Amino acid sequence: MFERKIVSEILRFTSISPRRLQIVIGPRQVGKTTAAKQAALKSGYPSHYASADEALPPGPEWIEAQWNAALRLGINSDAPVWLILDEIQKVRGWSEEMKRLWDTDTTRKIQPLLLGSSALLLQKGLSESLAGRFFLHRCTHWAWPEMREAFGWDLDTWMLYGGYPGAANYISDPELWRRYINDSLIETTLSRDILQLETVAKPALLRHLFGLATHYPSQVLSFNKMLGQLVDAGNTTTLSHYLQLLGQAFLITGLSAYSGGEVRRRASSPKLIIQNNALVTAVNPRHLTTKNLDPAWRGRLVENAVGAALIQEYNTPSTSVHYWRDGSIEADFLISDGPNLIAIEVKSGRPDKVSGLRAFKKQYPKSSPRIIGSGGISLEDFFQNPTVI
Repeated sequence: MFERKIVSEILRFTSISPRRLQIVIGPRQVGKTTAAKQAALKSGYPSHYASADEALPPGPEWIEAQWNAALRLGINSDAPVWLILDEIQKVRGWSEEMKRLWDTDTTRKIQPLLLGSSALLLQKGLSESLAGRFFLHRCTHWAWPEMREAFGWDLDTWMLYGGYPGAANYISDPELWRRYINDSLIETTLSRDILQLETVAKPALLRHLFGLATHYPSQVLSFNKMLGQLVDAGNTTTLSHYLQLLGQAFLITGLSAYSGGEVRRRASSPKLIIQNNALVTAVNPRHLTTKNLDPAWRGRLVENAVGAALIQEYNTPSTSVHYWRDGSIEADFLISDGPNLIAIEVKSGRPDKVSGLRAFKKQYPKSSPRIIGSGGISLEDFFQNPTVI
């Protein structure tokens, strides 16, 4: 069975700091559960697994019941016991209950490993109740090297079908693949990870916003333009909030424009980056094969995949990813690290692109320009290691 890097990260952290809660956060269907079980198996210690992904979210007593089950599992041994709780953010009051059990535990036998697919709800609980008691692991969408090693995919196949390992065996039947992505991933994420757990006044609008965004991968789309294309769209504040929810569920990120000023960044039109190209292809079924793929559309997929990789690698507390535009001139992406700026242009084959690197360099002389694609860092080298820039 293929083993992701996060397995060794979990085990390494456990050996260094066993008395910490470990949280694994990431999208659905990227292997969080598999990685957690692999880590427990490799450790040689017993483990107890339970999932809170139910139609009716359980209460805090569910956590205590699983904790006691893990204790019983290790009653005749001095070894630690892994307690793997999946979709933990769905449990009402989960962080307070975990804090209570953790702080009152006298056995020191339980090693919790908590998994979740909603960044917003998990981070609320972590900041409110569990400060100083946890370590956060990020289990991301599968990159091209992983899909190549596990399934033999070339770069164009990954660019079109994205990084969901559970869907890999269906690409020989593109329509079956599309139905799997739509039903098992998109619909489940929207209905269970957002609508079931967040207050959404207009669920239909949230779904329509997701569909609209997948038709404009890696494009700047103003909220006013979105309002003109969506039925019962409300206002720009509602759309901005719903876009944030889609981001917290690891579906779509709206990059803000860079201008050196925080106010304008927040008010800017977002550049829509779909976090996995599979989500784009599944909603645009006319592009279900790499054969005779429209060059302009391929260019969009390439640029979107670059944006998603940059977000995955560089959207951290110390660095951020933006775009820059001045009229029709655009720098595709910017990596901002305090005073340091890296401006990136993606040579993706889009015929309508006007390079903005020279204009950006003129406005920000200390910035460093980079080209990804023809004439710069090859796509293969970049997707092999996004830190190569």
